[in-house]
Amino acid sequence: MKRELLVNATPRETRVAIIEDGQLVELLVDRPDARRMVGDVYLGKVEAVLPGIQAAFVNIGTEKSAFLHAADVVVDDAQVSDDEDDDEDESGEESSGGGGGRRGRREVRPIQDLLKRGQDILVQITKEPISTKGPRVTAQVSLAGRFLVYMPFASKVGVSRKIDERSERQRLRAMVGEMLPDDAGGVIVRTVSEDATKETFERELNTLMNNWKRIKRKTQFLRAPALVHRETNVTRGLVRDLFSAKVERVSVDSKQVFNEITEYLQGIAPDLVERVKLYEDTVPLFDKEGIETEIRDLFKRRCDLPSGGYLIIEPTEALVSIDVNSGRYTGKRDPEKTIFKTNTEAAREIARQLRLRDVGGIIVCDFIDMETQANRDKVLHELRTHLGRDRARTKAFAVSDLGLVEMTRQRVRQSHYQSMTEACPTCSGTGRVFTPETIVRRTERAVRRMAAEGRRDAMTLRLHPEVALHVLEQEHDFVKRLEKLAGFPLELRDDPLLKPDEIKLIVRGAQRDVTQQYALA
Repeated sequence: MKRELLVNATPRETRVAIIEDGQLVELLVDRPDARRMVGDVYLGKVEAVLPGIQAAFVNIGTEKSAFLHAADVVVDDAQVSDDEDDDEDESGEESSGGGGGRRGRREVRPIQDLLKRGQDILVQITKEPISTKGPRVTAQVSLAGRFLVYMPFASKVGVSRKIDERSERQRLRAMVGEMLPDDAGGVIVRTVSEDATKETFERELNTLMNNWKRIKRKTQFLRAPALVHRETNVTRGLVRDLFSAKVERVSVDSKQVFNEITEYLQGIAPDLVERVKLYEDTVPLFDKEGIETEIRDLFKRRCDLPSGGYLIIEPTEALVSIDVNSGRYTGKRDPEKTIFKTNTEAAREIARQLRLRDVGGIIVCDFIDMETQANRDKVLHELRTHLGRDRARTKAFAVSDLGLVEMTRQRVRQSHYQSMTEACPTCSGTGRVFTPETIVRRTERAVRRMAAEGRRDAMTLRLHPEVALHVLEQEHDFVKRLEKLAGFPLELRDDPLLKPDEIKLIVRGAQRDVTQQYALA
């Protein structure tokens, strides 16, 4: 698989695009006003301990208090079970620290026995604030390097699940285990470590352990809430986690960022420096690579498939629903083959769109119904295969009796849809506005209310131009009927400054707006 990284950097925004086999599959956006927080370490103060949900709320200085579950609190006498699986996740996501992997199976002690209100506690963000929820944190801090994730409160050496060969896993585990001092914590060996030497591991382990010592020293001089350690920026983090011999090229359009990347690589992987290219063409980098248009289409509901089918992607509060439609693709003779081809294309595109839009949480995919179990299994296998390329943890369940595939994708921050858009002030976020016919009927009811209260002032009725046009074309006697009904003069005017479903009732002489009083529904 051919992989490239494109970095577009300006003083107010950095965008990183990941290209696989010539196709945009992932977009990361970092802005000063919406800085990425996963991996940051804070000294917090416990604000509330809630035994009913076995959790505590910790003040770390953010707008909303952070959520800390009892399972994420460090317990000094916790023991890792002997039967724990050797496989490990690298971290909350490959590009950050924060809760790196499982710490082993242990009994979770009651939160009220572990924490008290007003207590200071060192925590690390594992999930950024999403919607109305504050950040989620863990007290089991982890520090990510290029080859290792150091976990001060763990007690074992794990290896990334993405290293498949068993002998290689055993070799890496033994090598790192030998250099890890007793009672120094635990380590996870990352995916890019397959070709790393013992000296490289030792150097990075020492760096990470020294970072942890510096964090502990720093907490002695700070007053909670306070930021203790900040995770590396998005560009350096991505280079650290993804840039290996498998990446053919990194193109950067900023001289400053180019220098930062090359300087960083000189210290960790000097052989890769020549693959970093400074882009200096006058045509913007993303335009040159043909991905700017695709980025603008990120927020569209409809996503077309190569054969003519399409997806409808609908984010809701509880989940994201994805509907597969055959569209204009009707095949030739066999309808099952037509459906199977559309579903197979949809499985590939769904996996890509989830990464591209950074969708997380519960996802329900409604594939076109297939007659044979073999075809259902093939489509599910195709979906899981492409989800395997995702840096976030995903899990897709079997096709249900209703033809639905339920799946989950790890969510550590808001999706691009949530972070880069806001609710429409006209439709209040529903994506719909009332039709002109509905607005006209609403206007009629408002005038009826005025008449019922005995008002006889001359009125000016202001409507959006589209609604006013509907009145002129479809209900040309509307004003006369209302005047007869109300018993006072009425003048209709269009107002382009109004929202499509907004009306205004103005007392003509006094120019007083009485809309709020009468236009209730």
